[in-house]
Amino acid sequence: MKLRLSILALIAIITFNSAQAQEISDTSFGKGMINFVAKDSSFSVKFAPRFQVRSVSFWKHDGNQYGSPEHNFILRRARLKFSGFAYSPKLKYKIELGLSSRDISGANDYNRNTPRYILDAVIMWDFAENWELWAGQTKLPGNVERVVSSANLQLIDRSQLNSRFNIDRDLGIQIRHKTNLGDNFLMREKVSISQGEGRNVSEGNEGGLQYTARLEFLPLGTFKSKGDYSQSDLKREEKPKLMLGFTYNYNEDAVRERGVSGDYMIRTDGSLYETDQTTIFADAMFKYNGFSFMGEYAQRTANDEIATEIDGTTPTGDVVLTGNAINLQAGYLFKSNYEIAARFTTVEYENVTGELPTEQYTLGVNKFIVGHKLKVQSDISYTTLDGNENNITFRLGFDIHF
Repeated sequence: MKLRLSILALIAIITFNSAQAQEISDTSFGKGMINFVAKDSSFSVKFAPRFQVRSVSFWKHDGNQYGSPEHNFILRRARLKFSGFAYSPKLKYKIELGLSSRDISGANDYNRNTPRYILDAVIMWDFAENWELWAGQTKLPGNVERVVSSANLQLIDRSQLNSRFNIDRDLGIQIRHKTNLGDNFLMREKVSISQGEGRNVSEGNEGGLQYTARLEFLPLGTFKSKGDYSQSDLKREEKPKLMLGFTYNYNEDAVRERGVSGDYMIRTDGSLYETDQTTIFADAMFKYNGFSFMGEYAQRTANDEIATEIDGTTPTGDVVLTGNAINLQAGYLFKSNYEIAARFTTVEYENVTGELPTEQYTLGVNKFIVGHKLKVQSDISYTTLDGNENNITFRLGFDIHF
C-alpha cells in the first residue's frame, strides 16, 4: 500500500509541476510522457505509462454442446516504466512497475506476503565494444515470445507454450555480446546466472542457482527498430529478415513447479522439495514486406517430477510441469494498417503430471492506429483437450502506451 501511495504521489507531483510550468514538450505520443536530460548530461529519465483493457467471452463445451457464454471485462495490464542513463550513456537502467491485479498477484511467504509491484529493476553497462553487463531483476534470455514486450504482441496475449514453459523474470546478472560473422551475418550470445525462484523474492535463495544461455543468429542482417523482438511487421521490411534462437536453461535444485513460477513444493515438515529442471527453446522470427512469422519449440524435463516427503517415497501432491510444446504464428499487415493473424499451439505433458494434451487455433484481426502504441485487437480461439472440444474464447481489447 505504501508503494502504491508513493507511486500515486509521484504521478501527482509530475502532473502538478507540468501544469504549473505550462511548457510544451517536444516529445510526441508513443515516445514517452516525459523525456528529461540533465543540463550537464549526467543522467536522463524517460517516463512512459501504459495499460491494456479487454473483454473476454468464453463458451465451455460440456461433452454434448457449448453452454451459455461467460463474459467479463478486465484491466489486463497497467504499468509505469522509467528508463534512461545514469552518470554515462554507457550505463543505462530500466524500472517497470505493475499496478493491475494480474501484475501484482502472487504474494507468498517467500516475498513477505506483499504485492509484487516490481517487474524490472535492472542496470545495463556497455563496458566494452559489443559487450554488456546486466544486473538486477529482468527477463531472462528465454523464448522470443516471452522476451517480446506485452506491449508489442500480435495477438491479444501470448500462447499456451509460453504460459506453461517460459522462464520469465529472475534476479541475477547477464552478460551479452554480439559478433559479426560477415557483412550482414550477426550472432548474439547471452549468458545469465540468476537466483532461480522468479521475481520479487525476498527470502531466497531456497534452492540452487539458475543458469541460462542463448544464441541468436541473424543471417540476413538486423531488423528495423529491433523488430526481431516486436511482433507484426509494422516497419514493412524491404528485405527478408530472419532470427534463429536457441536457449538452454538449467535450474539447479528448483523448488517451484515451473522453475521460476508456479507453486512452491512444500513438504509437511515445512521444508522444500528440490529437483533439477532443464528447459530448452528453439525459435525463429521472420519478417518481409508486411508478412511476419514466429515459430517456437519448448521442452521442460526434471530429474524427479513427483515431489516427495522427506522419506523420499510419499508424494506431497506437487508435480513439476514437464512436457513440450510447439507454437506457430503468422500475420500479414495491409497498407491500411489492418492486420490478420493466425496461431496454432499444441502442448503435450509427461504422464506423471496428470495434464491432458491441448491444441489451440487462434485467428485475430488488428487495427494499428499508432503502431503498437495505440491499437485495437480481437481474436477468437478454439481449444481441444485430449482431442475433444473444450472451449471457444473471443477477446476484444485495446492498448495505449504513452
